[in-house]
Amino acid sequence: MRTSYQYRLKPTKKQAEIIDNTLDMLRCQYNYQLAQRFEWYEMNRCPIDRCSLIVCHIPELKDKPNRFSQQAKLTELKKDRPWYKSIHSQVLQEVPKKVEIAFDRWLKGDSNGKRSAKLATGEYPRGRLCGKPRFKGKGQYKTFTYPQFKKDHLNNDKITLSKIGVVKVIIHRQVPDGFDIKTVSITKKAGGYYVTLSLEDKTVPTIKPDFDVNNIVGIDVGLIDFIVTSDDDRITAPKFLRKAERKLKSAQRRVSRRKKGSNRRKKAIQRLSKQHKKVADTRKDFHFKTANTLLKKYDVIAVEKLNIKGLAKSRLAKSVNDAGWGQFISILAVKAENAGLKVVAINPNGTSQECSSCGQKVTKPLSERTHNCPNCEVSLCRDLNAAINIKNRGTHDLKAQTMSSMRSL
Repeated sequence: MRTSYQYRLKPTKKQAEIIDNTLDMLRCQYNYQLAQRFEWYEMNRCPIDRCSLIVCHIPELKDKPNRFSQQAKLTELKKDRPWYKSIHSQVLQEVPKKVEIAFDRWLKGDSNGKRSAKLATGEYPRGRLCGKPRFKGKGQYKTFTYPQFKKDHLNNDKITLSKIGVVKVIIHRQVPDGFDIKTVSITKKAGGYYVTLSLEDKTVPTIKPDFDVNNIVGIDVGLIDFIVTSDDDRITAPKFLRKAERKLKSAQRRVSRRKKGSNRRKKAIQRLSKQHKKVADTRKDFHFKTANTLLKKYDVIAVEKLNIKGLAKSRLAKSVNDAGWGQFISILAVKAENAGLKVVAINPNGTSQECSSCGQKVTKPLSERTHNCPNCEVSLCRDLNAAINIKNRGTHDLKAQTMSSMRSL
C-alpha cells in the first residue's frame, strides 16, 4: 500500500533562505531545459522531410532531448555554474523528469490519448487551453523532491535534509510501523514550508477479508446538497468560497492598489495567498471528514464518472469549483483503497431521468427538483432518485467485475 503524510517544517531564517535559493535555481534549470525541448520541436516539427533539386533548405535534424540526456549534462552544468553544487545531485536530477512529463503530456495528449486539435493538424499551439507547458516565473516553482531517503534521518521532531541541515518538523501523527519512506518532497506554500513523506508497505492487503459486497451505497453529488445517498442521508454543500468572497475581494483590492514591485504589494499578495489557502484547506478537511463518514458505514460506494472539467466551463463554474467534486472523489477512492474497501465509478447518463422504481425515462429540466413518474406514480426527490439509480448500476457493475475475475481464474 502506498500513502503519504505531510508535516509542517519550522526552518531557521538561514535554512529558509537555502530552500528559497534552491527553488529559484531549480526554476531556472526547469526553464532552461524546457527551452531546449521547444528549440528541438521548432526545428523538427515541419512535415516536409525532402529537399528540392536546386537547394537544400532543411537544417540538420537534432536528436530529441530526453530525461537521461539532460541528466547526463548536469555534470558539465556544475562546472560552468558552481553555485549548483549547493543542490543535492538527486534533487537536481528530478528536474528533467518534471520537464519530460510536462512536455510529453503536451505532445502525446492526456491519459486517453486526446491532443489539441491544432497540434494534431501540425499547427503550433499557443495559449493555456492548448496545454503547452509554460516557463515558470519567480516564485512559481514550489516543490523539490529527494527520490531516496533514509528512515533514521527522521528522528522525533527533527528531519535531516541534505544540503539544508537538520530542520525542525511538527510531527502531528507518527509514521505507521512497517512503512518505508520512499521519497521526501519539500513544498513552499503561503502558510510556510511543508515536507511530504511518500510511504509504502507491501504487506498491507488491498482488500479486507471481511469485505461485504452487499453493503453498498450510491451517492449523488450536487450544488445544493453536497451529497445525497441512496439511504436518503444528506450533507449540505458548505460553499466555502462563497462565504469567503468578501474577505477575498478586500484582499484582492488591496493587492491591486499597491505599486508593482513594492514590498507593500508583496505583503498584500502574501495575505491574499493565505486567504485562498485557508479556503482550500477548509474544503479539503471537509472532503476528508465526509469520506471517513461514508467509509465507516459502507464497504462499497458507487459514484458517477462525471466530466467535471466540462462542468467547470459552464455558467455554474464557480459553484462547481467551490464544491470540489473531483478532489472529493479522488480522496474517497484513495482512502477506500487504503482501508481495503471499494469505490465503483458508473456511467452517469440518465441517472436523474430514469425512474428508480420502474425504469421509465421521465424527462425533466434541471430546475424541477422532484421526480414524478407517470408510469408507477412514485414521487420522490430528484437527487434521491439519482442516488438509487447510481446504487443499482454500481451493484450491477460490481457483480460483472466479480464474474469476470472468477472466469479469469
